[in-house]
Amino acid sequence: QFMQQPREEHWNAAIRIVRYLKGSPGQGILLKSTSDFQLHGWCDSDWAGCPLTRRSTTGWFVFLGHSPISWKTKKQHTVSDSSAEAEYRSMATTCCELKWLRSLLVDLGISHKESMHLHCDSQAALHIAKNPVFHERRKHIEVDCHFIRNEILQGTIQPSYVPTQEQLADILTKALRHQFQTLLNKLGICNLHAPP
Repeated sequence: QFMQQPREEHWNAAIRIVRYLKGSPGQGILLKSTSDFQLHGWCDSDWAGCPLTRRSTTGWFVFLGHSPISWKTKKQHTVSDSSAEAEYRSMATTCCELKWLRSLLVDLGISHKESMHLHCDSQAALHIAKNPVFHERRKHIEVDCHFIRNEILQGTIQPSYVPTQEQLADILTKALRHQFQTLLNKLGICNLHAPP
């Protein structure tokens, strides 16, 4: 975003990232052999987080059993009118990733008959997804996001509420200081060179 005209604060942010990476060379993801093949998605957004464009950022993790296998952070394409809309868009993006990973598992010969779990910390977004009569909060949301409701009705996706303090995707959308190490541990990220 700032490659054409970088400023000193961008340089300082880049140096901070390099210091973090240099200070944790053994950090990695341990894929556990005891994991099952159940897919779990965790999604979050920061509403109007970009100070320049006021667009929200979507962040999500997908776990296969207890191991993270897919994650992404990306600015949403449009400006959201509410935090519920931003969270709902985040749910829709995560739902697309879950469906793609499920089809990949089927291609690899692994049947996946159970519903995929989608964890969200916005009760308003969950109500929009489950209740088609929730008119006031959904009339401005683009039609392409509403396919998540069909996935819920078909039983492909099972959305559930998770408290904000336990939301794993917060690490991708918010600047966390106190929760950072706790969330890393919950994500299965550890020092691979440390003794077990």
